[in-house]
Amino acid sequence: MSRIFRGIFIIWTVLRFGLDELVLSSFEKPWIRLLTRIVSVGRNLRAPRGMRLREALESLGPIFVKFGQVMSTRRDLLPTDIADELARLQDRVPPFDSAIAIAIIEKAFGRPLAQIFGTFDSVPVASASIAQVHFATLPDGREVAVKVLRPNMKPAIEKDLALMHMMAGWVERASADGKRLKPREVVAEFDKYLHDELDLLREAANAAQLRRNMQNLDLVMIPEMVWDFCMPDVMVMQRMKGVPISQIQRLRDAGVDMKKLARDGVTIFFTQVFRDGFFHADMHPGNIQVSLETATFGRYISLDFGIVGTLTEIDKEYLAQNFSAFFQRDYKRVAELHIESGWVPASTRVDELEAAIRACCEPYFDRPLREISLGLVLMRLFQTSRRFHVEIQPQLVLLQKTLLNIEGLGRELDPDLDLWSTAKPFLEKWMLEQVGPEKLLAQLKAEAPAYAKLLPGLPRLLSQYLKDRPASHHRELLELLAEQKRTNKLLQGIIYGGTGFLLGLIVMQVVMKVHIF
Repeated sequence: MSRIFRGIFIIWTVLRFGLDELVLSSFEKPWIRLLTRIVSVGRNLRAPRGMRLREALESLGPIFVKFGQVMSTRRDLLPTDIADELARLQDRVPPFDSAIAIAIIEKAFGRPLAQIFGTFDSVPVASASIAQVHFATLPDGREVAVKVLRPNMKPAIEKDLALMHMMAGWVERASADGKRLKPREVVAEFDKYLHDELDLLREAANAAQLRRNMQNLDLVMIPEMVWDFCMPDVMVMQRMKGVPISQIQRLRDAGVDMKKLARDGVTIFFTQVFRDGFFHADMHPGNIQVSLETATFGRYISLDFGIVGTLTEIDKEYLAQNFSAFFQRDYKRVAELHIESGWVPASTRVDELEAAIRACCEPYFDRPLREISLGLVLMRLFQTSRRFHVEIQPQLVLLQKTLLNIEGLGRELDPDLDLWSTAKPFLEKWMLEQVGPEKLLAQLKAEAPAYAKLLPGLPRLLSQYLKDRPASHHRELLELLAEQKRTNKLLQGIIYGGTGFLLGLIVMQVVMKVHIF
């Protein structure tokens, strides 16, 4: 029954904000466009469609707000005006009653709050669509932040997600363009992200991994998890003290080098993506602070690790090659990589795709960030993608979203930041590490244990082979051994040549390092 009432409320909201007209207007058939004009009679729909959609999602509650945020990153699927309006959705909702938060904590740990914390601030310091955060101290005096999942979230999201899946199916069947938009896949993607965020123990594990990866970079601080106090619906972590990165004037007044801060943000992003293949994928200003403490002055502080992105070695190599070719303005290579990867049909003409990519990207080189918009570049690339039937890869959606966040952050901190020139040396160094002798030696070292186990057993295996084979086959083995003797000199030559080749690679790498640095 509750699902029926929820469905009725959603339908009423759709009609109230004219979302039915928004959907129907995207159809090309004349009779549907006529229906659009009919359903619009008597309603005030003069506000822009993107604004009406944003306000409708806000009125439908936290789950739909979160869905709008995720959709705002899919600029390959949305018109520009709608994507821009959805990007304005803020992950701030009214906090829930602190008494409920305390009850959730006490239930999770099975004892009164006074036995868990030395002090607990009942007023939340942050409130989002999924959880809210309170400051506290542990009995040993350590200052911590306590993240508490909103009550009854799982049953609520299951109902809303079921309705979203149903509506996505309707859109896909009713719209001629529905299959290209892939609404069911988009909802399924959102379903996964949302369920991941509902498990605070998973978020704690994400934070621990990022902290371990970043500990030697000295550019970013990530809170330490207090594992004895981490549960699926309650997470306790080290309290971080910093200034929100959105308070730029306060940071300037404190003496923070804003240009360095902007460059450090780019370095952190590309390190997480290309070195680790594990990156913070929700880097909006609300999740980033800057330390003003003496020992860590000017360092980033990252918060909220419910959404992280992962890339395989193949993903990283492919992206690095694309970025490297892009920075060198080798648009032909970018086009070839798209075809080789299967992102576009094999029948696509390289020269046509090359020309389209060049037209998108060339006008934006050699300009400061304040004169270009990476979002605009991506939009033009997505429009080109539609023309060439490019399949947007699901594993790269979060990367696109995070790259847009980095652009916005860089624009605020240093309008003169050249994102391309800042990232290029990093990628060149990374590519050298992937193809140079250091990578080869690392791979040989990784395989050494397997070879060490195999080699001692070879005589026994050969003996067993001779016992199991007929005598007539022994002559064949002797002939094989004789042939092996005849090729020994050739093998020695190959070994010596290979050794010389490796030495040449090492020399070449030294020369290239001198050239790059």
